[in-house]
Amino acid sequence: MMKTKLWITAAAATTLMTLVGCAAGPNEQLGTAGGAVGGAVIGNAIGGNTAATVGGAAVGGLIGNQVGRSADQRNYNNQYYPNNRYYPDNGPRY
Repeated sequence: MMKTKLWITAAAATTLMTLVGCAAGPNEQLGTAGGAVGGAVIGNAIGGNTAATVGGAAVGGLIGNQVGRSADQRNYNNQYYPNNRYYPDNGPRY
């Protein structure tokens, strides 16, 4: 039982980091991370096994990524980002 939980946690963390690494804008990163976590929780609740948890994380991450990308594109089109650049170029200057 403990090994199963460890593998589920490791698979969810790996999926989350992989998907977040592919994201570009700040809303896209947040959407991917939130979607992956939410999808993993829902997948585990529905299926109750590792495959359902990992599948839920993948699907949730993809959906969250697309929602975040849409928000970033909308913000870019409305010029909420200074100099029309995404994060980190518009981050604080030290």
